[in-house]
Amino acid sequence: MEPDLFVMSFVVFGVLFLALSAGIWVGFSLFIVGFVGMTFFSSLPAGNNMASSAWATIEKWEYVALPLFILMGEILYRSGISEKLFKALVPWLYRLPGGLLLMNIVSCTLFAAVSGSSAATTATVGRITLAEFDKLGYDRSLSMGSLAGAGTLGFLIPPSLIMIVYAILAEVSIGKMFMAGILPGLLLAGIYSVYIIYRGIKNPEIAPQTQDSYSWADRLLGLKDLAPTLILILVVLGSIYGGYATPTEAAALGVFGAFVFAALNRQMTGKIIFECLKGAVKTNAMIMLIVVGAGFLSRVMGFLGIPAAITTAIIELNLSPYMLMILLGGVYLVLGCLLDGFSIVVMTLPIALPMVTAAGFDPIWFGIYLILMVEISQITPPVGFNLFVIQGLTGEPIMNIARYALPFFFLMLLATAIITIFPEIALYLPELMIKK
Repeated sequence: MEPDLFVMSFVVFGVLFLALSAGIWVGFSLFIVGFVGMTFFSSLPAGNNMASSAWATIEKWEYVALPLFILMGEILYRSGISEKLFKALVPWLYRLPGGLLLMNIVSCTLFAAVSGSSAATTATVGRITLAEFDKLGYDRSLSMGSLAGAGTLGFLIPPSLIMIVYAILAEVSIGKMFMAGILPGLLLAGIYSVYIIYRGIKNPEIAPQTQDSYSWADRLLGLKDLAPTLILILVVLGSIYGGYATPTEAAALGVFGAFVFAALNRQMTGKIIFECLKGAVKTNAMIMLIVVGAGFLSRVMGFLGIPAAITTAIIELNLSPYMLMILLGGVYLVLGCLLDGFSIVVMTLPIALPMVTAAGFDPIWFGIYLILMVEISQITPPVGFNLFVIQGLTGEPIMNIARYALPFFFLMLLATAIITIFPEIALYLPELMIKK
């Protein structure tokens, strides 16, 4: 690296670290760093470039899907549909090893398929399950740890908000990204379930059996409460996969369907509608501030030549493709302790994607790999969002929750290794989509 380039990189990343350490919002921190970099190391006008970069980032039509999917999740969260989902699953799971602890996994898997958000999935399922588990005498460490791990499925199972951002920035199909997340998501949910069943067989005391008894009639009758969630999954993903709707159109269909089911559930008052809209606006504004700020910083770093220099330096190490992914994985694990998932994706993609594609990896597959890394960041302190959500629900110290989530941290690493060795797990459905 040239001395000037080294100085520029040191200043840019130093200012970013200082801004984040000072508690400045991530989006504003990115703008500050970009402004400093362009003002001191470029003759280009920082203000004009900031404005043009912001417009170039947000003008993409695909971003409209983002607030729509957020709104759909808000409606389901506030309308009582998620509580019915829990009641419908109890008769099917209560007698299995690990008992209702499996509810965290199954509920998060299903709710992830309609919410698109890790934090929303964790909060919604946790509000229902954690108090119930305490009442039944379940192992607290496993109930919180399994929720922390399973809540991350909100990023991996479509329609995922972070997948939309990745697909737009990487210029790949949102529909293909959604398809790519299905099998890895089910794989990770399956790994979690096997682990809980193993723990339940090894130590039945972690999940005391209840005296309740359910007949097959009860099980089948409860399926009607699963219907809203399953129908929404079918409408949203089926319309995209079948080529009947774009992701944005499918998101609009999902909002309409969620509204109808909430109305049928008699939980769609004016107050609830206002809360849903307010929650969607706040979440979308937070995400888009990060995206716009990162877009400006990426442009500045491109002008300064920092991504190209880092890419060249790593390529010159002549690492094998798998060693490259291990190196990137280590970087993402460190970043995950400091930044939220959206920031990690938008900040690193301009540097990481060219290296990964040059090493022969598919950008769709890399999106799934990156999202798994982001999922891990959701349960790593000090900035693990799922840990904060669970702390808010339980009052448990954050480091205790992080310790409870540690087994699921390693299970996520296992899932990441599996899809790295067998990339077809992520690429099978997108390739099937192309053949159709």
